[in-house]
Amino acid sequence: MEDQKPQDQAPFGQPPFGQNPFGNNPTPMPKNWLVESILVTIFCCLPFGIAGIVNASNVNSKYAMGDYAGAQAASAAAGKWTKIGFFCGIGVIVLYVLFFVVLGVGGFMSSYR
Repeated sequence: MEDQKPQDQAPFGQPPFGQNPFGNNPTPMPKNWLVESILVTIFCCLPFGIAGIVNASNVNSKYAMGDYAGAQAASAAAGKWTKIGFFCGIGVIVLYVLFFVVLGVGGFMSSYR
């Protein structure tokens, strides 16, 4: 019975899962922007949303490997592309409303029948 290890102790002197090797509290995972980038891909702008999804998936994998700086950089990139896609989608909607509703382009074209 003496050779059994406690549950929180990892083999070979490694720290338990979720703790960094210096004994401090683990670094919290940065926001991954996955849900937001999926919604931007569906509703706003496909290319920028896909770039957001790719970077958002890199956040989780880099964090799991212990690359905290890489996870933060991927989170910043995912947030950037998600926001760019969102604002481009809003801009297209505003232009659509401007041309077809406010200026009455649709009514102008139907008057020449």
